[in-house]
Amino acid sequence: MSRDRGPRAATVVPVKAIRRFSVRPVLPEPLRPLSELARNLRWSWHPETRELFQTLDPEGWRAAGGDPLRLLGAVPAARLTALADDRRFRRRLAAAADDLHDYLTGARWYQEQPPGLPAAVAYFSPEFGITAALPQYSGGLGILAGDHLKSASDLGVPLIGVGLLYRHGYFRQSLSREGWQQEHYPLLDPNELPLALLREADGTPAVVALALPGGRSLRAHVWKAEVGRVPLLLLDSDVEENAPGEREVTDRLYGGGSEHRLLQEMLLGIGGVRAVRAYCRLTGHPAPEVFHTNEGHAGFLGLERIRELGAGGLDFDAALESVRAGAVFTTHTPVPAGIDRFDRELVARHFADGAELPGIDVERVLRLGAEDYPGGDPALFNMAVMGLRLAQRANGVSVLHGQVSRRMFAGLWPGFDDTEVPITSITNGVHAPTWVAPEVFRLGARRIGVARAEDALTLGGSERWDSVADISDGDVWELRRTLREQLVEEVRERLRASWRERGAGTAELGWIDGVLDPDVLTIGFARRVPSYKRLTLMLRDRERLTRLLLDPERPIQIVVAGKAHPADDGGKRLVQELVRFADDPRVRHRVVFLPDYGMAMAQKLYPGCDVWLNNPLRPLEACGTSGMKAALNGCLNLSVLDGWWDEWYEPDFGWAIPTADGSGTDEERRDDLEAAALYDLLESRVAPRFYDRGPDGLPGRWIEMVRSTLGTLGPKVLAGRMVREYVERLYGPAAEAQRALTPDAARELAAWKARVRAAWPAVAVDHVEAAADGPLDGTAELGSTVTLRVTVTLGDLDPADVEVQALAGRVDAADRLTGAAAVPLKPAGTSALDGRRLYEGPLTFDRTGPFGYTVRILPGHRLLADGAEMGLVAVPAEASGEAAGVLMR
Repeated sequence: MSRDRGPRAATVVPVKAIRRFSVRPVLPEPLRPLSELARNLRWSWHPETRELFQTLDPEGWRAAGGDPLRLLGAVPAARLTALADDRRFRRRLAAAADDLHDYLTGARWYQEQPPGLPAAVAYFSPEFGITAALPQYSGGLGILAGDHLKSASDLGVPLIGVGLLYRHGYFRQSLSREGWQQEHYPLLDPNELPLALLREADGTPAVVALALPGGRSLRAHVWKAEVGRVPLLLLDSDVEENAPGEREVTDRLYGGGSEHRLLQEMLLGIGGVRAVRAYCRLTGHPAPEVFHTNEGHAGFLGLERIRELGAGGLDFDAALESVRAGAVFTTHTPVPAGIDRFDRELVARHFADGAELPGIDVERVLRLGAEDYPGGDPALFNMAVMGLRLAQRANGVSVLHGQVSRRMFAGLWPGFDDTEVPITSITNGVHAPTWVAPEVFRLGARRIGVARAEDALTLGGSERWDSVADISDGDVWELRRTLREQLVEEVRERLRASWRERGAGTAELGWIDGVLDPDVLTIGFARRVPSYKRLTLMLRDRERLTRLLLDPERPIQIVVAGKAHPADDGGKRLVQELVRFADDPRVRHRVVFLPDYGMAMAQKLYPGCDVWLNNPLRPLEACGTSGMKAALNGCLNLSVLDGWWDEWYEPDFGWAIPTADGSGTDEERRDDLEAAALYDLLESRVAPRFYDRGPDGLPGRWIEMVRSTLGTLGPKVLAGRMVREYVERLYGPAAEAQRALTPDAARELAAWKARVRAAWPAVAVDHVEAAADGPLDGTAELGSTVTLRVTVTLGDLDPADVEVQALAGRVDAADRLTGAAAVPLKPAGTSALDGRRLYEGPLTFDRTGPFGYTVRILPGHRLLADGAEMGLVAVPAEASGEAAGVLMR
């Protein structure tokens, strides 16, 4: 006899939609300003606007991940109708809309500067980290680019950002049950992002097109994000007119093989310039006078600008001079392996006849990226080398990184000391309104007022940060504990979600309620996971680390996050090693690994930690801005002296991990020594200072270090300071140089350089003698002076074409000059019958100790930015074993 078991459960088969739409809400007329507020990404760093959106629907705000567009698409119509009738809400909305209008239209720092600054600057980067609601970043380079745009907006700098729109972004990270990193690539619909399609006057999408070999083409639409006052243009190849392979060019960030990456970088550079031209044509935005390449990925933009000038009648050499004058190149890479390099033949195929830039000789293109220097690979095309050859001004991103970069690229300037390689430094900064916790801002605003607090975060200036000294110990400590409590809650929530993804059931996860303690010293470590950042250095001696974690009197707890590149199995093994340690029931309440590190997590992690740990291999950390973000929230840094910490570290506000980077130390011993030094610092200095309480129950010395961090480091680590330096030291001079390079001036400079290069083999320093009042017997008194007389051969050049200099300074044991200063020498008399010329000048012995001098000849022209620019130098034969080289400039 059968029994009726009721209706059977139907099997649901997933069905894919054949077409996708983004259905937008229709806002009541009084609420229409919400749309503009949601679409301008200023909300991501403007607390009042975020609070306004949170008022709409607090639960919906959390469910939307703090994304106003997603929130507006989910708020019930009845709620919108009620808010439209709520006079108090309408007043708040009107005030927010008026504030945004004033922000977008009012004069700011840039508008108050003397005339002469560029009318606009185009800023190219392969990734931009603006907000978690627009996931177009992988790590520090993108976050830095986003902070650059936001600070430019706050300062009123007329920047245009240019990048690519990746339909899958970077990747989302989860963990397997065994702790192995797993990647997921969710599809991003640009219609559901805070973007607008750039359209022609007739309403059709603006299209950027590149020619490819074999008669193919690569087309892209241009999406625009509003980053405050700054437009960000993102090129998207996923358009119907493209063949399937071309549609996938902008599929994901840093994905695909070599040709895929080359096409991405051609689209970014060449297509990016064309997108800027279209945007300026359609909106009336001033055309950029300066083009800033953020790392080598966008280097092809210089070729497109050469093509443009060629179409206007300039030959290649003159166009190159004009392009270089208005270009800035920033390198973020401290090792050659971090630079994009392509097979020379692959590049040749994409720039040959019938492909892109047909009016430019492919050999000229290849020479720009050629590694034609000692140690270079002639079969490869180097994007950073091209970037340097196409820019008259270049910089590294910290003082130490500038030194590393000058050594790394010295082959481009043979015959010059590393210190004279024309790569300067502008140390990175971070956008404080994005990264400072609201609680930290409110505490500062109570002391100095909201307006001054906002100025302190955007403009810097020590006088605005001095008021930190007036905050009481109790207030500082209460703030730090509040932020730690918030982090504990965040960690437990994320850890529970991670374990569910790893397959754990609810019954297995009761222990998570005891993970971390808001009263325990909390250390943070979060970043990408290449090997040089040494994620697992802390595990070098696991028993010692365990003792530190479980110390009954002075315990520590550690929160770790980070993503390994999908193709980096070595990095994934490091992640797994850390995860397995953190899974150990003995310590899992004290050490946590959080997957899917991104901006949303970081904004809770930095403020909630007491100590920020950074232990890279020195000097491989170009800057390391995560520690800056932590410092702005009163978190103390514990770091190897690398990147920005090398130049700003003081024992008043942090600790330096000693390094064992001598050439005689093997890798294993080096890591052992540096890990031991880390444990020693934690055990003997960091933890005791945190737990050493005074009669009032407060750690007075720790709180004083927090004050020093905020008051001293605060104004230094700001992106506002960084952007001001770019404007004053690079953008302004580049704009002036660009204006000076009229077509006729560019032709004249190109012809002069060609003439100098042709004549240079005959240029020589023939004889040097010094005349003094007394005998020169190997000693001289401080302040005494000699007269140098130098005989030179200039061949077909005139004195107006060169500079003859004396170089003087201390000498080391090998007679190498260190810290040398250049002293110009002047022509004396006319040319001799044999073509030789005499130069003279005084040389003063201005320092004690071993002292020496030499002389040299450099090309000299009013339009050169630097004496080393051309890579040409002539020195006395006995003073150098290297022949002068030629840099294509």
